[in-house]
Amino acid sequence: MVKLNKPKFNILKNIGYAIEGGIAVLKSENSFRTQLFFIILIGIGLIFINIDFLSKLILFFSTWLILFAEAINSAIERVVDLVTNDFHPLAKEAKDIGAFAVFLAFLIVAAIWGAVLYYEFVK
Repeated sequence: MVKLNKPKFNILKNIGYAIEGGIAVLKSENSFRTQLFFIILIGIGLIFINIDFLSKLILFFSTWLILFAEAINSAIERVVDLVTNDFHPLAKEAKDIGAFAVFLAFLIVAAIWGAVLYYEFVK
């Protein structure tokens, strides 16, 4: 049986690792910071739109799906860069698929926004 290098579960350490990951992506990923900036602006803008509070929450939190996908994409890019700095078709595909995940998240958020705003203003 192969022994994995897996430390014992510790919730506080795991939260610390997550915070370190968040700090790393904020420091190194311009696209993440830009998306976060716009999400904050959207959140502020939602305060002034006359729709149900629940709809505002759905709209605001749905935008975080884009940041989630961007963080996963950044992790994929780092792992690929760790393995090789040379061009390789599989490395390119891995990075492209990560970017596609961000694009899909954007499409999902757009669909959520479309549905909620349609419900709010056309109902």
